Amino acid sequence: MVTKPVIDLLNLQVNREFYSAYLYLEMANFYQDAGLAGYANWFEVQAKEEQDHAMGFIRYLQHIGAKVVLAPIDNPTRKFKNFREPLEEALKHEKFVTASIENILEVAIKEKDYLTQNFIQWYIKEQGEEEKNANDNLLAIDFVGDDKAALIKIDHFLREREYHPSLPDLD
Repeated sequence: MVTKPVIDLLNLQVNREFYSAYLYLEMANFYQDAGLAGYANWFEVQAKEEQDHAMGFIRYLQHIGAKVVLAPIDNPTRKFKNFREPLEEALKHEKFVTASIENILEVAIKEKDYLTQNFIQWYIKEQGEEEKNANDNLLAIDFVGDDKAALIKIDHFLREREYHPSLPDLD
């Protein structure tokens, strides 16, 4: 049985996933303004995935008959000083999201909520991928350093990223 502490954390995670989408759109705008459409594309696709993740939590709450509580989303506006900062912030943010999702699992275990434990495993696996991708982007920009030609090559590569729905299966 899903308990109130778990439901409250699931609703909090909905907000955190939508905030992630806002944050990544802010990063996409930063790169677009700088003329790096590939990086912008990468973060736009990431924003769509984060919206999917929020919807996955919403659908799960609906599936278990819990009330969905939508809260205001914080403003993610940040002033980035260089092309590395958003990538560093993205990795830091993904680690925060991972910790948040792991906390849901820990509370679900404590509450003996086996259904949520099973559901949240999809997100645990997904966060491993999210952190790896964010780290790979950071490693790549560190590798090229001040080489603008190499930066443009990476940017062209990132233009190829396509959106694919990213939702857990509830059936």
